[in-house]
Amino acid sequence: MAEVLAGLREEDWDKPTLCAGWRVREVVAHITMPYRISVPRFLAGMVRAGGKFNRYADRQARQDAAELTSAQLVECLRQNINHPWKPPGGGYEGALSHDVIHGLDVTVALGIGRQVPSERLRIVFDAMRPRHAKYFGVDLTGVQLQATDLTWTYGSGTPLTSTAQDLLLVLSGRSLPPNHLSGRDADRFTAGVTR
Repeated sequence: MAEVLAGLREEDWDKPTLCAGWRVREVVAHITMPYRISVPRFLAGMVRAGGKFNRYADRQARQDAAELTSAQLVECLRQNINHPWKPPGGGYEGALSHDVIHGLDVTVALGIGRQVPSERLRIVFDAMRPRHAKYFGVDLTGVQLQATDLTWTYGSGTPLTSTAQDLLLVLSGRSLPPNHLSGRDADRFTAGVTR
């Protein structure tokens, strides 16, 4: 991912991602947050955000995106490739999920054909639980996600098919660009389609 980001044009850093309201620079600021923010600073930010992590993370990403250059963000990612961070309650699988999903938020939005290695996707999927879909607020009622490139399904109902990484984004509450999903309910999970 660091190599992909290093190859972006400067104007790409200001383009929107699949994370609603975040450009590439906010997503990368968020990805690198565990390496840059000390525990006391994190706790102070959480207090200011009323204990709401999403509120804190949004504020911190926007602040850091305004203060750090794209080169600084890429360098931070490179310097911490082997950093052993774990999100609370998520373990190493949670850290991998975080980085894979947010990396896809950038590459899919920019139309970069980067493929996440299947062994990484399997680890992420093996760690998924129904509470993850609930956390992201995705309604999969009557839909079964079926990967076309891995042996993997999630849920029950009418098939919604695509690559495993696209379905991971659906499971994470993202709306994908057109022509990524197939099935009766594809429009339900596609950006810009009136439902």
